Amino acid sequence: MNAPISSTWWVRLGQLAGLTALALLCAFDLRYGLASGMGVVDALRALLQVGLAAATAVVWLPVHRPESRALPIAALALGAVSLTVTVGFLLLGTSGAYLLGGTWGLAESAGMIAVVFVVTRFGAARFAPGAAVVAALAAAALPLRAGADLVYVIFGLLQALGAVGAAAAGIYLRVVASGRERAIALVRAEQRAEFARDLHDFIAHHVTGIVVQAQGARFVAEQDPQRVIVALEQIERAGAETMASMRRMVGVLRNPDAPPDAPLAPLAGVADLAPLLEGHNGTTNAPARLYVDGPLDGLPVEVSTSAYRVVMEGLTNARQHASDARSVAVSVRRTPDWLLVRVANDGAGPRTTPARGHGFGLVGLTERVRALDGTVTAGPGISGGWVLDAAFPLRAAVTR
Repeated sequence: MNAPISSTWWVRLGQLAGLTALALLCAFDLRYGLASGMGVVDALRALLQVGLAAATAVVWLPVHRPESRALPIAALALGAVSLTVTVGFLLLGTSGAYLLGGTWGLAESAGMIAVVFVVTRFGAARFAPGAAVVAALAAAALPLRAGADLVYVIFGLLQALGAVGAAAAGIYLRVVASGRERAIALVRAEQRAEFARDLHDFIAHHVTGIVVQAQGARFVAEQDPQRVIVALEQIERAGAETMASMRRMVGVLRNPDAPPDAPLAPLAGVADLAPLLEGHNGTTNAPARLYVDGPLDGLPVEVSTSAYRVVMEGLTNARQHASDARSVAVSVRRTPDWLLVRVANDGAGPRTTPARGHGFGLVGLTERVRALDGTVTAGPGISGGWVLDAAFPLRAAVTR
């Protein structure tokens, strides 16, 4: 809510139109006031009204920041001055001095109504109501400078209605802008939650591999020290990747407005499945094999990255919950309308859906897939083991 309003072409056009209207009204006030008697009092009164009209332009013309504190203060001061001048006209006019009659300042009336609109739209919520009321009262009292007859009272009521309409328009636009800001904040919060799920998947994948490698190195240390060196190198590489992923993701979570080191989309797609499986095969006794049916180029990026997440989730679950598995089959099939992904292992494993890390595993994956109008299922296979299936509609993704 503290960002400046963009100076788009329509803002500039509105400023030009407002200045043109104010100049025409000022010219009318000057001409009508001077023509009524051509006296010094008429000239001074006309110049005073034009000056007050120009003062209103100083308040409503600039492009203001939302929740501005200076704007209500300026409007309050301007309204107080206008009311003081009106009261002075009435007191001096009824005491015999020639101050009543002629025009009351149409330019100032329009400017004061514009001030009401600007204050209710951009003024700080704490001060805007009082400033808007004072400015509206000033606009309603302006016709009394020409006299206290019934006709001027009616004009004052009409200007009061105009000020109320301007306030209603300002409040409406303020509410719309506030709703938009809340919607943007919600989208950003959901995006950060998505990054948190990405962070969980990355870290769970790499850390699981590190733990398995460390356990394997401990068992083979005495029989084959050379394999320990290889395992340590793999642990070092996985740890470095984990720390890099964590730094990039946490940087985005801390400050979503800053340009992150990592792209705002997930980091890998189906083209990176082969390296993913190679990393898995280096950390487990259940090697994974990749079966591809159909071309994988030209996939929508959200489908490609989400398919990668499905495979990563399946491999991580296989390492964590199917320690007795001997193989993992990863199949990716593309049809004209669908991308089908399956990760199946042949371990005994649990007979219920694995529950990992506060539900951010399969639950987060389900949210991601369903966001693309896809489906995801996880459960025991017909011939044993565990099967994770996901289906992504391609035509819906293309037209999204």
